[in-house]
Amino acid sequence: MIKQARFLISNTDVRKCPAPDKPEYAFIGRSNVGKSSLINMLVGQNNLAKVSVRPGKTQLINHFIVDESWYLVDLPGYGYAKIAISVKEKFQKLISRYILERENLYCLFVLIDIRHAPQKIDVEFITWLGENNIPFAIIFTKADKLGKVTAAKNVAAYSQELKKLWEELPPMLVSSSHDNTGREEIISYIQNINNSQ
Repeated sequence: MIKQARFLISNTDVRKCPAPDKPEYAFIGRSNVGKSSLINMLVGQNNLAKVSVRPGKTQLINHFIVDESWYLVDLPGYGYAKIAISVKEKFQKLISRYILERENLYCLFVLIDIRHAPQKIDVEFITWLGENNIPFAIIFTKADKLGKVTAAKNVAAYSQELKKLWEELPPMLVSSSHDNTGREEIISYIQNINNSQ
């Protein structure tokens, strides 16, 4: 499991990211999906990633180094309606440049709130990742808000939606930062990729 994690750098320019000399795992999702809480849960710290009640708070590429051996990246959320179009476009450019140009990005974790039906913006983003051959996995967040049966139904509904476009589904993990659900599975997923390189 993770022994140490520390903040490294924040920026708005992919060229200023740390040297691509370690495996990198980035987390992204719609605003207010629980991204910062999930990151804190994974590393076992309360405030490594800043949690905000105001959606859209993360506006930078935030790099953390884990056990001095791999990078964890907190990316700006997408799909938040209450920001200016010009700011939204800047975010989109920042996110797409990072995803397409970061050569050591081993996996992009796309976070989805398990309580909601498949959202067009998430499906479109996932499709774009596939079209650009970006390695990714889906993490469903806030599983503690639902019973296990309902949670399983919602994951199945997402699978059905993606099967309309995908021959092979991406890996799917279920999490809750409230009760540590999925922590071991997500960390093991990352460690397995690191060990296979």
